[in-house]
Amino acid sequence: MCIKTLLESVLLISLPKHTSEKNNIAVLDGVRAIACLSVIAFHINRFTYNDHVWNAAIAGPLTTGVLLVGYSGVTLFFILSGFLLFMPYAKALLIDKEWPSMRLFYLRRALRIFPGYYVSLFLLILLTQPQYLQPDHLPQLGLFLTFLMDSSQTTYQQINGPFWTLATEWQYYMLLPFLALCIRWIVQRGPSQKRAWVLIGCLLTVIIWGLATRYWGRSYDLHPSQPLLLPRPLHNVAMFFLYGMSGKYLEDFAVGMLISVFYVLSQNVSRDNKVTVIMGRYSSWLWGTGILLLFFMAVWSAFPSLSFLDPYIGAHNWLTELGFALGFGLCVAAILFGPAGLQGPFAWGPLRWIGMISYSLYIWHEPLLRLWMAYVIPLAHGWRHAVIYALYWVCVLLVIIPFSYVFYRLIEYPWMRLADRTRKRENRSS
Repeated sequence: MCIKTLLESVLLISLPKHTSEKNNIAVLDGVRAIACLSVIAFHINRFTYNDHVWNAAIAGPLTTGVLLVGYSGVTLFFILSGFLLFMPYAKALLIDKEWPSMRLFYLRRALRIFPGYYVSLFLLILLTQPQYLQPDHLPQLGLFLTFLMDSSQTTYQQINGPFWTLATEWQYYMLLPFLALCIRWIVQRGPSQKRAWVLIGCLLTVIIWGLATRYWGRSYDLHPSQPLLLPRPLHNVAMFFLYGMSGKYLEDFAVGMLISVFYVLSQNVSRDNKVTVIMGRYSSWLWGTGILLLFFMAVWSAFPSLSFLDPYIGAHNWLTELGFALGFGLCVAAILFGPAGLQGPFAWGPLRWIGMISYSLYIWHEPLLRLWMAYVIPLAHGWRHAVIYALYWVCVLLVIIPFSYVFYRLIEYPWMRLADRTRKRENRSS
């Protein structure tokens, strides 16, 4: 047995049984790993850029754009959440499956998110920022405890940079069952043969809602002195809950929800249906278009002639997220509907294993990288820049991944098993 095959076998054995027992799509484990590794690469590239290990003059504008676009892996995370979490609702709306239990949904989401988040939050506070336990920091601590840390300047990207995305995820979880009920109310009032089209229309409306709130919030970020549409107290409350510091990314989640509609239609109707045929036939075009769009979003600012796009797709502007979401969405659709040759790399055992621990990996990679920068990187002062850059990835391989796996097994996995047992009991009782 070759080393590659042995490694794949060991990693697949270590994948918990629940990953194959639940409604799991193997290739999406690999896609989740790509999202996580992209964010890690972004932080490494940004840290090394800030420390002058490399610079744009040497790398060139196109390479620099690609190296610093890894933050968009967060967008891919949001798309995957929208796809997977809306799928049970899509099945209920399109093929009359049982409507998902709201109580079970919230319970399973809490068991999945709370343990890893709260343990890491209090460990980081105790070890690195104990001031958050002081009375004058209790309001900020309260925002972290209630997953609202993305809505205030005092807590946004504080303690641990990636935490703000968990707030965005959790707020989407809180909204989704109620949003799905509103969509059901609309869809069920139309003819049954038009359900899919009405559902798609509803999700396009959700995308428009996400864009509208982002445009509104971004306009006040750039022009805080402009007249308010609401009285100041109501405006502040609306900004806090509907926009926060960088938007609520509803357009990203909605792109994933749209993909889940097409996936349900293809998987639960006869295999010669139009959705399966069309999506399979054009999967290579979807993939190519998605990659080109993502590349364009990464490098367009390197071309002065395209500067007129800055108000639309410049940093944090109102169409930026939609551009990345459409690019990633096309790629995810191509993977789901494409041939085995396209799916194979994303179902690769080691990549799926990274996807399995991606939550812990995502939470812990930045704090551990900062410790590495503080205590190890200074020892390499005067070394070649390529070696210093490689040392960051040594940290990922020898410190961050092993630590994240241990954290996953000790903290995440027991609660995930409890969530699975809860789901099975619920299914038996129903």
